Amino acid sequence: MTSSYRQPGVVLTDRRFTVPLDHARPDGETIELYAREAVASDRAGQDLPWLVYLQGGPGFGANRFVGRQAWLDRALKDYRVLLLDQRGTGSSTPANRQTLPLRGGPAEQAAYLTHFRADSIVRDCEAVRPRVTGGAPWTVLGQSFGGFCAVSYLSLAPEGLSTAVITGGLPSLDAHADDVYRAAYPRMERKVAAHYARYPQDVERARRIADHLLTHDVVLPGGHRLTVEAFQSLGLMLGMSDGSHRLHFLLEDAFVRTPGGPELSDAFQEQVRGLLSYAAHPLYALVHESVYGQDARPTAWAAERVRAEFPQFDAAKAVAGDAPVLFTGETVHPWTFDTDPALRPLRETAELLAARTDWQPLYDPARLAANEVPVAAAVYHDDMYVDAGHSLRTARAVRGLRTWVTDEYEHDGLRTGAPRVLDRLLALARDEA
Repeated sequence: MTSSYRQPGVVLTDRRFTVPLDHARPDGETIELYAREAVASDRAGQDLPWLVYLQGGPGFGANRFVGRQAWLDRALKDYRVLLLDQRGTGSSTPANRQTLPLRGGPAEQAAYLTHFRADSIVRDCEAVRPRVTGGAPWTVLGQSFGGFCAVSYLSLAPEGLSTAVITGGLPSLDAHADDVYRAAYPRMERKVAAHYARYPQDVERARRIADHLLTHDVVLPGGHRLTVEAFQSLGLMLGMSDGSHRLHFLLEDAFVRTPGGPELSDAFQEQVRGLLSYAAHPLYALVHESVYGQDARPTAWAAERVRAEFPQFDAAKAVAGDAPVLFTGETVHPWTFDTDPALRPLRETAELLAARTDWQPLYDPARLAANEVPVAAAVYHDDMYVDAGHSLRTARAVRGLRTWVTDEYEHDGLRTGAPRVLDRLLALARDEA
């Protein structure tokens, strides 16, 4: 069943599909996928090639554009675009604290969530593609985790692709989660150093907030506990083009004077709650480390374990001495499931996922080495979220893959660099650069 409607310059159609929960059991349980088709108003009646967009994450639904925003405007010049909510996100059988109890207890929930990785997303695309394109291959555009999915697509079903375009999302083919975070913490430290060089006044502001949190029990509106570690995780913003500026503005008005002394302001607490809450994307926290699971080794809270190897991130020691408080980045920890009320009911489920030892490979190095699909990838020079060194090693392992390595953009270059980034990559993929 479909329904169409218009926004400025674009015709949109809501599309829903039924796919197996486990593609190895096509006659078993099914789930529903949602996708939004977009086509330029003046080309709505034309036979156009298709582009399927895979959002970053994991755990985020596709962009909800208004009209022809950002990169979509460039894509609509050549394609009909399918904005897919990956399984468990957006309107595609969402997985969260409200819906997961339908599966049963934590063990059943964890088993269910093993089907929400890149390999299942690729199989979803292949199940949907014949119904959308009539069987013709399509172009995949993968942003961040969507790029991880695109590499899985090239490994599992390259026959479904005419072109692959990847922005900030070339994964390591063989790194364990520990390796990923050992490479990540130094990048986080560099991003924090760059922030403090830009805004030196924030060194003392961050130390003051951290000191307050170490000596006070702060509960944000809605029940989120603001620990010092949770405060440090606001460094997630530093990987985006405007993140340093946004963090600065957040820190500058953190405290207000009250009859009982300085307190964290309501305005600060409300902004922080919105930044820290996983209520809108709990799947991100639940399966984040599993995107690196490919063998018998458990991920076992890799970000938390590896953090201990970098004592400079210990806020209590920084405050006790004269060191700056370091922010962290894209990491999920056991305490994340204690501090966030949207995640607390899922703590045991997360523990079971972290302990799993039967992860299957997501990439096929031999098939990638023989790749025949045109592929182009933007690699951001000091991307905080995806290690450029890992990305370039993968680029060399994929036959014919062309890279554009740039420090002009941060991880959100597809958004901030539109339409140039997509235009450049499409040209590279077509060998026209």
